[in-house]
Amino acid sequence: MILENYLFQYFQYTSFRPGQKEVITSVLNGCHTMAMLPTGTGKSLCYQLPGYLLPGQVLVVSPLLSLMQDQVEQMKMNGEKSVVAINSFLSRVERIKVLKQLEKYKFIFISPETLANDLIIENLKRLNISLFVIDEAHCISQWGYDFRPDYIKLGAVRKSLGQPLTLALTATATKLVIQDITQTLELDRCKKVFASVDRPNIALAVRNIASHQEKWEILNEFVSKLEKPGIVYFSSKKMAEQAVSFLQNKGISKVMAYHGGMDQESRILIQQQFLHNQLDIICATSAFGMGVNKENIRFVIHFHMPQQMESYLQEIGRAGRDGKPSIAVLLYSTGDEQIAYQLAESEIPSSEQLDWLVEVMKTSKNFSVYQIPFQDEWKKIGGFTDIQWRMLCDYLLRMDERKDVQQIFSHYKKELESRRQLKREKISFMTSWSNSNSCRREHILTYFGEKELIDNRPENCCDICGLEWSKFDKTPDFAKNNDEFSWKQRLADILLN
Repeated sequence: MILENYLFQYFQYTSFRPGQKEVITSVLNGCHTMAMLPTGTGKSLCYQLPGYLLPGQVLVVSPLLSLMQDQVEQMKMNGEKSVVAINSFLSRVERIKVLKQLEKYKFIFISPETLANDLIIENLKRLNISLFVIDEAHCISQWGYDFRPDYIKLGAVRKSLGQPLTLALTATATKLVIQDITQTLELDRCKKVFASVDRPNIALAVRNIASHQEKWEILNEFVSKLEKPGIVYFSSKKMAEQAVSFLQNKGISKVMAYHGGMDQESRILIQQQFLHNQLDIICATSAFGMGVNKENIRFVIHFHMPQQMESYLQEIGRAGRDGKPSIAVLLYSTGDEQIAYQLAESEIPSSEQLDWLVEVMKTSKNFSVYQIPFQDEWKKIGGFTDIQWRMLCDYLLRMDERKDVQQIFSHYKKELESRRQLKREKISFMTSWSNSNSCRREHILTYFGEKELIDNRPENCCDICGLEWSKFDKTPDFAKNNDEFSWKQRLADILLN
């Protein structure tokens, strides 16, 4: 079988990107496959091409509605009609119709939450699922940067579907996370395919900034002069909204915010406007990322330091999908790490919250841990956030209700403390990376267990190794100003240290 012939037949491409052919070959050879391919290297091709060459259906688990819709629409635009997404966009009548005729679809996209529905599982059991695909597989691992409780149940779902041939895909994962993924899914004799996380066409830069006010001015300078389109990431919804007002007041009109607090229709509209060049700048939280398949994003700026290198790499990977020079800039001020620590703590229930809940449960007669998810009042009184409550409920539902409540919660506290410590370590690494005086790209590759670059650095590697700013801006004086600032700031950093 000459895969390049099928690649051209179905997608009109003449060659594979790094890692694609190895993954596809593994799947077609009947091997369960765990693949880590960097953002922008075409992970969807790794299940679409085998899907055309295998006899049955391809079931794709995807974490976001917008991601599913985007992939379905792209496939339809490319001529594939037998594709459907089973999600909340379907009306009740449409869902019933789809479930009755599931056999007619070749590619079925579905969310992990939907797979918790027994009726859905019963309908899927009718099919000949030739490939079970888990996109963004790092969401499975409790040690991953975007853990989602519904993903951890996919091992049981896979069993109920007869343990079909499985492909797990992610862009960024450490060895610990990859091990967790394969164990959770029970992928025996799993073939692992790792492509380098490095994106040579994305230059890396950190701008050390003295004050919060100066950071806003520097943001305006970059957004005004860097080649567009671009994305600016913030740690909060409020800051993303404020940035839009700030930039609009500076005369930048084609800019909008995107975050999880917006209604679904607004988010989809803004994403579509950005994809179709009606917007130049998106001021976003981490909610904006997966599924944004726009090839010509020229820059990604982080106004706040992310909590971990995995999410940073995922987000800057939105840039330069067309292979052209692009740049990722982190605006760092001393103390930014405190914001990251606070956010990390807010994602995990505190010991005080858990102790309070144990006492409440003890005073409730004949109470089962399985009733916890229905106690909205307890969630409010205990001050649990949505993510804290979801994590807690998922953990309790996996417990044996015959066990002592105190024992269950004691074990949960230990698990949370391990997670809390890991988050602190990741923030500490990001802080060290932001303040480093050595090659930023080498630090990233070392973090993911890859060999050092040595003499194989790209032309525009990072601000430490040297950047030709004229590659990324529209005005000649911007390059001069930033080169001047760069050496002055670097000298100041050295003297201060």
